[in-house]
Amino acid sequence: MTLVQRRGGGVIVLSLVIALMLAIIPLPGWAEGVRPEWTLLVLIYWCLAVPSRVGVGFSWLVGLGVDVLTGSLLGEHGLGYALVAFLVVKLHQRIRVYPEWQQAGVVLLLLLLNQLTCLWVLGITGRAPDGMLFYLLPSVVGMLLWPLLFGLLRSFRHRFSIT
Repeated sequence: MTLVQRRGGGVIVLSLVIALMLAIIPLPGWAEGVRPEWTLLVLIYWCLAVPSRVGVGFSWLVGLGVDVLTGSLLGEHGLGYALVAFLVVKLHQRIRVYPEWQQAGVVLLLLLLNQLTCLWVLGITGRAPDGMLFYLLPSVVGMLLWPLLFGLLRSFRHRFSIT
């Protein structure tokens, strides 16, 4: 493996650290229910952009980090993130050629899959929430933010020549 192939790993990690900070920053009560899954959105981008460097195992570890930071059941986000990363890595060549509005639709489906996985894990443990609106709104907000986040991360990837 050459040095050129390893370039830009710090940018990937830094973007995920910023996403983790956005995931735990305190919000007012009305905005807490619409907080998008920042970490998963960033992971989806990196799985699309460099699937050879960011994949299922890395996403599972990041998901465990989210579980620790948010105080949720250990493995809840890890399972969802690994499942989403598997699908993105498997289908990355198809998803890349979609226009941004279609990519946003795919991202909505991936975010909903993660939310349903978390709901399934919580249901198994007997801690399922009362309403489904709590699970739908963050996914819709994430879909609306996808084109902005995609453009921002793509500019960083080109600036730092991450391959």
